[in-house]
Amino acid sequence: MKNKKAIYIVGSIVLLVLIGSIACAFLLFSTPLKIEKATYLYIDNDDNIDSVYTKLKKDCQASSLAGLHLMTACSNYADNIHAGAYKLEPSEKTWHIFHRLKSGHQTPVRLTIPSVRTIGALAKSVSRRLMTDSASIAKLLTDSAYCAGLGYNQYTIPSLFIPNTYEVYWTISAEDFIKRMKKEHDLFWNKERIEKAKSIGFTPEEVATLASIVEEETANKAEKPMVAGLYINRLHTGMPLQADPTVKFGLQEFGLKRILHKHLEVDSPYNTYKHEGLPPGPIRIPSIDGLESVLNYVQHDYLYMCAKEDFSGTHNFAKNWNEHLANARRYQQALNKRNIR
Repeated sequence: MKNKKAIYIVGSIVLLVLIGSIACAFLLFSTPLKIEKATYLYIDNDDNIDSVYTKLKKDCQASSLAGLHLMTACSNYADNIHAGAYKLEPSEKTWHIFHRLKSGHQTPVRLTIPSVRTIGALAKSVSRRLMTDSASIAKLLTDSAYCAGLGYNQYTIPSLFIPNTYEVYWTISAEDFIKRMKKEHDLFWNKERIEKAKSIGFTPEEVATLASIVEEETANKAEKPMVAGLYINRLHTGMPLQADPTVKFGLQEFGLKRILHKHLEVDSPYNTYKHEGLPPGPIRIPSIDGLESVLNYVQHDYLYMCAKEDFSGTHNFAKNWNEHLANARRYQQALNKRNIR
């Protein structure tokens, strides 16, 4: 009888301990990691379980990892860590976070394609938001065979990109990133836009090229269709574009304040003072506003423009050379007054 009583007592104690352990574990699993604010946890390919814990503490300010330690110890997660970006919410329970990390169910990141002048600048900007390094992206975009496979060359490849904000996975490869951009490009260039380009006599790449010049000429959204119309007038009448920004691009001297005669003598396919028609490709990745300004350009009779003497970033437009000379004279005087050489 005494033995049965002892067994009953021991069994009861074991059961209580077991129930307590389960309750404690449940509490640990259901308790948040005590993250102060929504934060992304970025896990790289070379991370191990210790570096993941360190990132949780350092980058996410997590102060309650006991539940995560316990679940890791009871699973094979430490040997199967998935790279990725995981957005962690302050109220998110430990078991839910662990499940996402273990299954590799990462959160998409918002990637903004900027309107920049060079492929190198694009690659650097994009790589800041992705695990892929800038060199991998730049290598593909400067590979003539790869670009040809997409339907572009070294000059026209910037027209592939449509500046916008997209959701992608942080671990996306350089090649998959470019494929995604090609898909977005094809979505943007729908039937209506292609027809508008054809009505001007342009391909989508030529629209992007002219749009890039327009955007280098003016940052004023309302003025862009006017500037686009002016350059289209020049093209349709056989007049050289004579666009200063193309000269700067050919020289790769974007900070030039004043274009001098020596600059116009440079033999570059981008020198639109020497070569008629559009340059071989965009001189920057044009924004959607820039592209739309060409597709929906203002029809007028202007052939000349000159920056306004008030340095507002807008222009005085002229129909003939004499009107243009008067506008240019005022601007030159303003430059001299400010000692801009």
